[in-house]
Amino acid sequence: MNIEDVLKLVRPNILGLEAYSTARDDCGSNQPEIFLDANENPYNNGINRYPDPHQKALKAKVAEIKGISADSLFIGNGSDEAIDLVYRVFCVPGASNAVSIAPSYGMYEVAAAMNDIEFRKVQLRPDFSMDTEAMLSSADSKTRLMFICSPNNPTGNSFPVEQIEDILERFGGVVVLDEAYIDFSVRPSLTSLVKRYPNLIVLQTLSKAWGMAGLRIGLAIADPAVIALMSKVKYPYNINVLAQKMALMKLDEAAKDKAVAEIVGQRFRLEKELAKCPEVKGIYSSDANFLLVRFENPDEVYERLLAGGVIVRNRSKVSGCEGCLRITVGTPVENGRLLRLLSSSVAEPVEATTPGMEILGERHIRIVRNTKETKIALELDLDFIGGSGHISTGLPFFDHMLDQIPNHGGVALSINVKGDLQVDEHHTIEDVGIVFGEAINAALGSKLGMARYGFVLPMDDCDAAVLMDFGGRIDFKWNAEFKREKVGGVPTEMFSHFFQSVCAGAKCNLHIWAEGVNEHHKAEAIFKAFARALRMAVAKTPFPYELPSSKGIL
Repeated sequence: MNIEDVLKLVRPNILGLEAYSTARDDCGSNQPEIFLDANENPYNNGINRYPDPHQKALKAKVAEIKGISADSLFIGNGSDEAIDLVYRVFCVPGASNAVSIAPSYGMYEVAAAMNDIEFRKVQLRPDFSMDTEAMLSSADSKTRLMFICSPNNPTGNSFPVEQIEDILERFGGVVVLDEAYIDFSVRPSLTSLVKRYPNLIVLQTLSKAWGMAGLRIGLAIADPAVIALMSKVKYPYNINVLAQKMALMKLDEAAKDKAVAEIVGQRFRLEKELAKCPEVKGIYSSDANFLLVRFENPDEVYERLLAGGVIVRNRSKVSGCEGCLRITVGTPVENGRLLRLLSSSVAEPVEATTPGMEILGERHIRIVRNTKETKIALELDLDFIGGSGHISTGLPFFDHMLDQIPNHGGVALSINVKGDLQVDEHHTIEDVGIVFGEAINAALGSKLGMARYGFVLPMDDCDAAVLMDFGGRIDFKWNAEFKREKVGGVPTEMFSHFFQSVCAGAKCNLHIWAEGVNEHHKAEAIFKAFARALRMAVAKTPFPYELPSSKGIL
């Protein structure tokens, strides 16, 4: 099929439609300095002007990342806008029809209903593979669209490129390939096929791997002639000013790749741990950021999770997904809570001797501690690979310092605090140190296979060294002088008090030394050095797997 054949599928009124244009579209190369054309408020507050209706800057950046030309890219208010537009461009209400795999993303059917288009579902096989012949035989002369989601939602599996190409070759309409989850898959995107198949529209999104669900940025990649039609039909200002600016700021490939690696790693962890749960009857392999899991009693499990503060998607009433819950891969802390609610088979290497302590797994601890001064919920996983955390104490600079621990220590750490900051910072900082230290001590358990010492030397423009020994004896030494009373609103005297509290809670030797000029850097160097030392001190040595003491006991 060539582009001329594709254009014959377009609704005649759309082909003849004259798109809405603005005065600024007619300026050409002229760049006006005063804007009196759109009846806007002239006083600048950052959002007083209409957004660029063509999203030129954002489109150029996305096109560069995707390795495509900007004229083959449509940016919509989420992928849902693109789905709606392909119906409006190609389907005649009350006459055309669309075909889709099933089960799949529900908006294909919703958008069809809104546009008065017959929607035909072709059930996937029991193993969720696609029946190509059934898809093609479901189409007739009035079929304009065929929807294939790969990796598919909610099943999580991808379909072979050979199967997609076979349909593109044989189907006389437009194939809409939804790749919302492609960044989590080992399979490559099929956007490269757009040049060969003008009847292919590939949908992608910034909502999943890129972490911008709140901005609602969806992408459609297709032949420039198809993109021009979609752009002609869309409303003029579909992506607001703030969404365009924020998306440009957040288009960081390194950050996205790191997040994807963490999520995929956690997906494997969930799959492994869920398999131990006696209520689980099956786990479907996934190329996405979720798992479809079959339970013996899905409704009961769903309600139990909800009562425990965890919401998943109940897909048990969907044809082909009977008994299944779709579970999104969360942070290590979130996944730990899910597993705790689901399974009683998680190993408990130590006893929860501290009030409010829960054992979530080997070297994985949660502590909830409420006093008259503070309410603290802390979760620590020493064996998480890569470092992950969410810190909220009510003290932004203290949060920034604590962030160094998961980032440089390679552990998962979540801390949420409500403290009496109306009094001062003392109780919050002190109690976080105590609870964090207790969590370290509990997570270490028997200390088998653990390296005993850790230290770090120069960092940034300051020198910092941290020595620690989790042998069970408490000794704290501090040699770091701060010339300012506060850094980032936090009293500098509280840095030593925090680490002294950690030392007491962890029952360890902790010696800290630092010097330098910049007080911010000095504090940050200490926290980074502590994190690096912790990483070394709690590392499990593969050989020998024994206590780190000549006495044979700690």
